[in-house]
Amino acid sequence: MSTREDLAGRRVTVAGLGVSGIPAARVLHGLGALVTVVNDGDDERAREQAAVLAAEGITVRLGDGDTLPEGTELIVTAPGWRPDKPLFAAAAAAGTEIWGDVELAWRLRRPDSAPWLAVTGTNGKTTTVRMLAAILEAAGLRTAAVGNIGVSLLDAVLAEEPYDVLAVELSSYQLHWAPSLRAHSAAVLNLAPDHLDWHGSMEAYAADKGRIYEGNTVACVYNTADPATEDLVREADVAEGCRAIGFTLGTPGPSQLGIVEGILVDRAFVENRQQQAQELAEVADIDPPAPHNIANALAAAALARAYGVPASAVRDGLRAFRPDPHRIEKVADVDGVAYIDDSKATNTHATEASLAAYDPIVWIAGGLAKGATFDELVAGSAGRLRAAVLIGADRALIAEALARHAPDVPVVDLDRTDTGAMAAAVREAARLARPGDTVLLAPACASMDMFTNYNKRGEAFAEAVRTLAAERA
Repeated sequence: MSTREDLAGRRVTVAGLGVSGIPAARVLHGLGALVTVVNDGDDERAREQAAVLAAEGITVRLGDGDTLPEGTELIVTAPGWRPDKPLFAAAAAAGTEIWGDVELAWRLRRPDSAPWLAVTGTNGKTTTVRMLAAILEAAGLRTAAVGNIGVSLLDAVLAEEPYDVLAVELSSYQLHWAPSLRAHSAAVLNLAPDHLDWHGSMEAYAADKGRIYEGNTVACVYNTADPATEDLVREADVAEGCRAIGFTLGTPGPSQLGIVEGILVDRAFVENRQQQAQELAEVADIDPPAPHNIANALAAAALARAYGVPASAVRDGLRAFRPDPHRIEKVADVDGVAYIDDSKATNTHATEASLAAYDPIVWIAGGLAKGATFDELVAGSAGRLRAAVLIGADRALIAEALARHAPDVPVVDLDRTDTGAMAAAVREAARLARPGDTVLLAPACASMDMFTNYNKRGEAFAEAVRTLAAERA
């Protein structure tokens, strides 16, 4: 099954309602497939979604996502469904193929479909893809940021007006279920332990990330500061002539992009990379110019240059780019103290990068640890900490790491997991901060113990800061 015609009349089970399952079910139904959607949940929202799909002629089975519907010839799964689900074990026993939504989009591309410039990594994916899309747009190309963000991949590949090139964000979940994907060029930004409960091990997690390089035709972009990303390039089976391109915050060598005296330079996509370098942009063109964000910009520039984008478009695209909310976003200055919202820092790797961008810091942290440990993070950042304010269900784990590695840092342990705890945390941080300090929300944890998602957590922080600023005005 690899073409649109092959799907007509086939019995396809879509695993999961939601942002990927519903569009997949509709596309497959429109192609003539006999679609059944299965879903674990049977709540009010699921019933409403099921009713809409049923009115369109799509069968929906709620409250049982583990049983394989009789006669299923293909499963299309939402990316978050774990590989150890009984549904997938039954499919394997029956010899039934399993695709993710990305695999479905890849299989449904038209012969003249836009090439994919793909990005993955533990952190920085969304920012890098949006930077890449801004650069491609500055080059006059019809493009979109797709995948985990922006336009649906299915909508993009089926669009009546074709795109020139797509900037594609891919999670490890999506890559696990996308065996046929073959990108024009791809980047792995970094690798750190995350989602190990889903993948089962760090080795399996890294292997799924590495799938993004399989079959690349022009460039495999890696992070010279993270040798594991280069290892994935070495292990990948790529098209003949595909090149390994590194990015570095230092001076670049041949076949690398890097920084020279505050300038982003390219020694990869130039005629004489042994002796020449092309200026692309200034570090000052990047908002904000934190080290990990500069690395994101270099990765985006490398992919754009692999596609043949001129240097001027890299500069113009980076100047036009503005980060999404809750990603090292400055909320306000209050009494000489900067308040920064990095609620998106939901793991230790992202928080390490965030902490490295400021000094000194009053750190607001805590939430759901997802099995993470915090000793390495705290030990590496202790010298930057003025104080710490801890919230959330697993705050004790961070408190213990602070006691071991930063015993002189004052710690406020807020024994609260209600949403109002954020306002209390901001007030405690304001009490501890001095002019010139940064109060940094970089939780190193997921948000679901207190908030619906990291966005709501960041909004609560920003609202508390604005209230503080109004009181002190």
